[in-house]
Amino acid sequence: MNFLTSFIKKHKIELICFSVLIVLFFLTRLFRIETLPLFTDEAIYVRWSQIARYDAAWRFISLTDGKQPSFVWVAMNIMRFVDDPLLASRYVSVLSGFLGLIGMYFLAKETFKNRWVGIIASFLYLFYPMALVYDRMALYDSFVFMSAVWALYFEVLLVRRIKLDIALILGMVLGVGMLTKSSAAFFIYLFPFVFLLFDLKKGLKSFIKLVLLSMLSVFMAYGYYSILRLSPFFHIIKDKNSIFVFSIKEWMEKPFEFFNGNLSGQFNWLQNYMTWPILMLIIFGTLFSFKKFYKEKIILLAWCLLPFVALALLGKVLYPRFILFMTMPLLLLASFSLYFVLQKIKKVHFRIALMVVLFGLMLRADYFVLTDFANAPIPESDSGQYINGWPAGGGVKEIVSFLDKESKKGKIYVATEGTFGSLPTYAIEIYLGDNRNVEKAGVWPLPDEVPKDLVEKAKKMPVYFVFNSTQVYKNNTRHGLWPMDLIAKYQKGTGDTYMSLYKIRKPQ
Repeated sequence: MNFLTSFIKKHKIELICFSVLIVLFFLTRLFRIETLPLFTDEAIYVRWSQIARYDAAWRFISLTDGKQPSFVWVAMNIMRFVDDPLLASRYVSVLSGFLGLIGMYFLAKETFKNRWVGIIASFLYLFYPMALVYDRMALYDSFVFMSAVWALYFEVLLVRRIKLDIALILGMVLGVGMLTKSSAAFFIYLFPFVFLLFDLKKGLKSFIKLVLLSMLSVFMAYGYYSILRLSPFFHIIKDKNSIFVFSIKEWMEKPFEFFNGNLSGQFNWLQNYMTWPILMLIIFGTLFSFKKFYKEKIILLAWCLLPFVALALLGKVLYPRFILFMTMPLLLLASFSLYFVLQKIKKVHFRIALMVVLFGLMLRADYFVLTDFANAPIPESDSGQYINGWPAGGGVKEIVSFLDKESKKGKIYVATEGTFGSLPTYAIEIYLGDNRNVEKAGVWPLPDEVPKDLVEKAKKMPVYFVFNSTQVYKNNTRHGLWPMDLIAKYQKGTGDTYMSLYKIRKPQ
């Protein structure tokens, strides 16, 4: 009892701050989380998780598309307790974000030896619009961010303390990252920079011990990763990576052809999510306080800039979510810079004014993300994919609800546009896969005339067709000539794309 009282008294500020952080985190991450429409990639990951949950032979199903399985493994277990498979999968990102929030505190506190910097880092992550977007979606990226935070934390800890138990934990953290996404390999590639923190006074013996323990951690990480070799689909990871990243051989042919365009696009995403006030804080705060913790700042800059530039050099197909984990070091630099600036400003009203200037744009973006995502001031690449464009799932809930009601009247047949990776196809499998009154099939490519099997099915039962990427308007496209009637059409956000449900007419 005395220990508990002493602990509470000693860490009173941290406990109060963390209580506020926890409440605000789950309020922001869970608020209307179910209203965000199902995104194409989410549909794929959710369906994989469903299949892996019920069939142990398919626990490595994500490897069929060259994706590592850890997200799927966590999601399939949460599905045991949450009925809605999409919500269960999104909870993986919520949990990842929460662990990332906690990790930001410990990493910043350990890096800069100051609890206030840690608290600021956690609050900054809480209000960071990019984190808010991805902590609410069933995508891999919050998981990768969380892995990056804890990997760097235990790397810093290992270099400073040189202990076996830390090396073992680091090996597990690195392994989790490697089992999540290929980009987690950067956590290993960037590890040598952390050696800048080694205290030379400890001597050669300690340095050799550090190297050996570091090698143990890396060996463990690749050991965990080698589990994937049990699957015959392991080789597809390399094939999938080649879609998004140039090989060295390909890059050597035209080394800088896409560099400027990629770099410009990545920076636009960065400044859009990070906002200019925070970027200015990082730049000027870091420059004016560079002598303080300069080694730590070099490490953080390396952890951001090297993968950022590497992605610009080698990237074929880029999305904003690829840079999420790369922004983690910037949040830490911003936290230290803010602490440094606040130490210089003594008057309370000036501090308040500074906070309004720094966080005003972030809070505005957060408000729209939570209440009006279609009009949120985030990169168009993200808003187009997740809410306003054809990859978004506007209309999925309504169509599924309608088809479910129709299936209660008797057998129906549902055809969807697309096969593998198709949003409506996977959505129907996710929500109506176990409905015995629903027969289903994906159709791709779409023929000029209505498929004959649909006409034959229409003689026996109601046949519906869901269009998504193809925008169908009667007598305006080739598919307008199909013998079918529009049941409903749902606009995706504020865009000019729709998900449409048609009923194939019964042949006379």
